[in-house]
Amino acid sequence: MGEDGASPSPQILEVSVRLRPLATLSIAAAAVVLLAGCSGAGGVPADSASPSASAAGDLCAAAAPSGAASDAVTVDGAPGTESTAGFTFPLDIPELQRTVVSEGSGDPVQSGQLISYALSAFNADTGEKLGAVGYAESEILPAPITADSPLGQVIGCATPGSRVVATFPASENGPGEVYVFDFLEIVPDAAWGEPQTPEAGLPTVTLADDGTPTIEVPKTDPPTSTEVSTLKKGDGAVVASGDQVLIQFRGARWSSGELFDGGDTWASGTPYTGATTGFVPGFTKALEGQTVGSQVLVVITPADGYGEGEINDTDLKGDTLVFVIDILGAQHPQAQ
Repeated sequence: MGEDGASPSPQILEVSVRLRPLATLSIAAAAVVLLAGCSGAGGVPADSASPSASAAGDLCAAAAPSGAASDAVTVDGAPGTESTAGFTFPLDIPELQRTVVSEGSGDPVQSGQLISYALSAFNADTGEKLGAVGYAESEILPAPITADSPLGQVIGCATPGSRVVATFPASENGPGEVYVFDFLEIVPDAAWGEPQTPEAGLPTVTLADDGTPTIEVPKTDPPTSTEVSTLKKGDGAVVASGDQVLIQFRGARWSSGELFDGGDTWASGTPYTGATTGFVPGFTKALEGQTVGSQVLVVITPADGYGEGEINDTDLKGDTLVFVIDILGAQHPQAQ
């Protein structure tokens, strides 16, 4: 929840800038920009998938075809590790192409699922390796995959563990580029950690089969200090101050037990991403020091929330707030 109390606008890997030459960006930033809008690199525009494929969420139909360019790339290195690509350069890339060079296992990814991935990038004109990202812990947040997204066009129809070569044509901004993508795993959209013993006196949380929480606030006075209770302990990276986090959350007022507008990603259907330092202090306290995969209950006092004042129906001032937070991913700040 943002400090201004406004409803957060979910922007998972949605950036407004167009792709610049990869060499001018950190590799992590380039990966985000690439997957948010490859059309700037001369690839398939995000809205160019066939209407039928987009409407049906058919990732197999949306996947880019293989071609002479993507088929010409050889890859050294085991899937899931940083790779080296071999090809005769300059590589002629007429359009976005992709070739699955190593098949994973299990069921193909479905539209709307979150995935974790890693990539190595190369200049198609010179063969120069531009960098790699995603192979170390917490370098990239999990990303949603849909039929009308560049990520869907590259990894669509693949199974977890697959390695995919994608070739993007040159544009006015720079030369073509070759990417080796490793589709690491499908990430749950709800916390998957080990259940912990709930703390007495705090709100109780029950979960639907899909992980949607229901919050029951006790009919007692709220705590006088912010309380944080781990409901599930995840096995992922520790969230540090300043990390970008991918979270699900649901919020309720202690005074009424009612959910409030803008406090519910489960209702919006889209997890939220933001820096740990971009929330009200109590929410930040609930995130930092936790592990990815955890579910956290936090009771936030007005002092750590939206300030003291008379409880009202217009804003959240004066009220003690209850949040259930599922931590799905964390990305450490990138060195520039």
